[in-house]
Amino acid sequence: MGTDPFAAVSAVDPELADVLRREVARQNSTIQLIASENFTSPAVLAAQGSELTNKYSEGYPGKRYYGGNYVVDDAEELARQRVCALFGADHANVQPHSGANANMGAYLALLEPGDKVMGMRLDQGGHLTHGSPVNFSGRIYEFVAYGIDPDTEILDYDQIAEIARRERPKAIIAGATAYPRIIDFPAFRAIADEVGALLIVDAAHIAGLIAGGAHPSPLPYADVMTFTTHKTMRGPRGGAILCRKEYAKAIDKAVFPGMQGGPLMHVIAAKAVCFQEAAQPEFRAYADGIVKNARALAGALAAEGFRIVSGGTDNHLMLVDLRPFGVTGKLAQEALDRAGITLNKNTIPNDPESPFVTSGLRIGTAAVTTAGMGEGEMAEIASLITRVLRATGDEQIATEVREAANRLCSKFVPYPG
Repeated sequence: MGTDPFAAVSAVDPELADVLRREVARQNSTIQLIASENFTSPAVLAAQGSELTNKYSEGYPGKRYYGGNYVVDDAEELARQRVCALFGADHANVQPHSGANANMGAYLALLEPGDKVMGMRLDQGGHLTHGSPVNFSGRIYEFVAYGIDPDTEILDYDQIAEIARRERPKAIIAGATAYPRIIDFPAFRAIADEVGALLIVDAAHIAGLIAGGAHPSPLPYADVMTFTTHKTMRGPRGGAILCRKEYAKAIDKAVFPGMQGGPLMHVIAAKAVCFQEAAQPEFRAYADGIVKNARALAGALAAEGFRIVSGGTDNHLMLVDLRPFGVTGKLAQEALDRAGITLNKNTIPNDPESPFVTSGLRIGTAAVTTAGMGEGEMAEIASLITRVLRATGDEQIATEVREAANRLCSKFVPYPG
């Protein structure tokens, strides 16, 4: 038997240690299909749980407001150098605590309160930080929305150009949180250039695919790219900003002292590990596998009678329209959770239901790909999902599917021992 990884916690807080053990057991024994989640490596976990958590490091390497940073400066420099090399960027800021903070930093650096910005509609795949009225973005800046073609459910670049010509925004945000197709960054650049706008790309979901060569990179076209280091990047929960050199000082000043105090040095160290891992040849195979698995799962679900929004996927996620099955996203999420399959309800384009109920599901394949599953397992997962959603109130089926999910996961355990 291996040593208990939570022994130190158990010695002082057995209740919390029990929570930790139960969560590892849940991740090991249930199918993880949330598009914004993944399994980090033991190296990332070790770096994030290291003594670097003790160090206060306001400022930047070589220019801190506290003493004793000559060691942790090296961790931040490694993270910055590695991520610039990985994506081919001029400059990186690795201090944002999240993707939302990374977006806030980009906006603070490049915009003034009240500036007009274009972002993707939240109910068609955009993110809260792309102009939601309940978010800082919609409260501080004047956002106008663009969306998808109602027939193809794919971004309508002609419509985006028309809106940009009419509204003359200071910046255009490209990127999404629930969009299953390749984003045409050259088209966005051409639109931005035509109206004299900056182009900010939010690559939170697709950063790992970009790093692994499974999605075109926005960096030849974007002024600034923000992303998260979890999701498809498979690192610690956090954010980062890449930019052209002319925006470097403004970005750094916006992050600190503009919106954050001391950076999380243990998380930055884990980001450095993540970027090192993403530079390895096997990461390209992993990114390619994510897309293959997503296409296989979308195809298998379509064969079971589900409608896949836009007809398929080019990346790590798909949106599933549940209306042919007569169930809501909320009901489906809860029924599948009881059956050992974890995913999230999500609005679909022109959804008649509220965001708290929804008519759809968002399903992602990053975590199951990390665990080692392939296209054959995607067919099995589609069959299990279908069994549950054809009988959402049948507890016997839920039990049988949970047992089947457990058997499947036992062959692909992310954290053995």
